[in-house]
Amino acid sequence: MPRPSTPLLSRRRIRDTALELVDREGLEGLSMRKLAAELGVRAASLYSHVATKEDLLNEIANEIMERVDVSGFTQGWRPGLASWARSYRAALAEHPNMVPLLSQGPGRRDAALRRADAVHGALVGAGWPPRYATMIGASTKYLVVGAAMSSFAAGFSDDAQLYVDRYPHLGQAHLLREHAQEVDQDSFELALSALLTGLDTVYEALTGQS
Repeated sequence: MPRPSTPLLSRRRIRDTALELVDREGLEGLSMRKLAAELGVRAASLYSHVATKEDLLNEIANEIMERVDVSGFTQGWRPGLASWARSYRAALAEHPNMVPLLSQGPGRRDAALRRADAVHGALVGAGWPPRYATMIGASTKYLVVGAAMSSFAAGFSDDAQLYVDRYPHLGQAHLLREHAQEVDQDSFELALSALLTGLDTVYEALTGQS
């Protein structure tokens, strides 16, 4: 059987290549024309597999959210919230250029809606009032998205002379970039711990349970 004159397309290959393009060039760098060029096909060929660029991005976002683990809530609301936040951050951190889209909310994406449903249900089942469960979900999302969007530590220059005399309290700031991964990880854990500790107090006040 002769080989096809153009590479075979599949939704999986299209999604994977589109995500590689977004990882490399950002959301604004993805177009159906560029994607077709990456795949070695005409742009019109893509539309028999995916209707629009928006649909394609939603499929990619759905796949990323499938990696977020909400199973920890079987151990209680606190460990569930901690493991959800950590896996959520890890999933987003793999593809930071997708974070602006994912941060907009679940929309109609099934994977995100199933996880939102699981988190909300677990919190309410543990005794949190629905309104508080909603706010806890939102607060955790704000923490995770902020941590995944960019690096705090890597945003500082490693030029020590920049800080001399003019910024006396930033004498060690030039070291932050070198240790960015460690600083960012520890900072996320500190913020998550503070959130959980604060919620412990609120939970006890609302339910009388510790």
